[in-house]
Amino acid sequence: MYKTSVQKEIFNSKNIGGFEMKQFIKNLLNKRLNNEKGLTLIELLAVIVILAIVAAIAIPAIGNIISDSRIKGMKADIANVINAANLYKVGNEKYPDGFTVGQLKTEGFLESSGTVDDSTVISEDAATNSIPDGTTILNGSADNGTDYTLTNVYLDILDTDSAELTGTGISVTP
Repeated sequence: MYKTSVQKEIFNSKNIGGFEMKQFIKNLLNKRLNNEKGLTLIELLAVIVILAIVAAIAIPAIGNIISDSRIKGMKADIANVINAANLYKVGNEKYPDGFTVGQLKTEGFLESSGTVDDSTVISEDAATNSIPDGTTILNGSADNGTDYTLTNVYLDILDTDSAELTGTGISVTP
């Protein structure tokens, strides 16, 4: 006749609309809540599935952020080398033939070249006429975990706020 013990207790309650019924429901809820000791297997699996979905979305995004920050850091290193070379040029009027980043460090104009290779050549002689005369350019390599080739890289085309390499003279070494 009764499906649960709760139905039986409600049916046998003396005063259904009064204080006793309210007290009974309060006691019943307290009993039920006190008997809850943990999560069911289904609840636990649901949480694990949700965390897996969030991780599947977040991990590739974090990988792209790390890669982009490495490229931006390399571009900042290149900009620092060019700025130090420009300081050298102010004091010495021009670069000697085959002047390198390593020599710039030896002369005290640059403390660290970061990802830019010390053998990278600094000059004003571009292989193309599209670069304005007197512009400091770099030809060489850089390494931030990936090898890059620097071909006629100069400050005006180097956007350090972007991870984009197109049009900068920086390319991945094949």
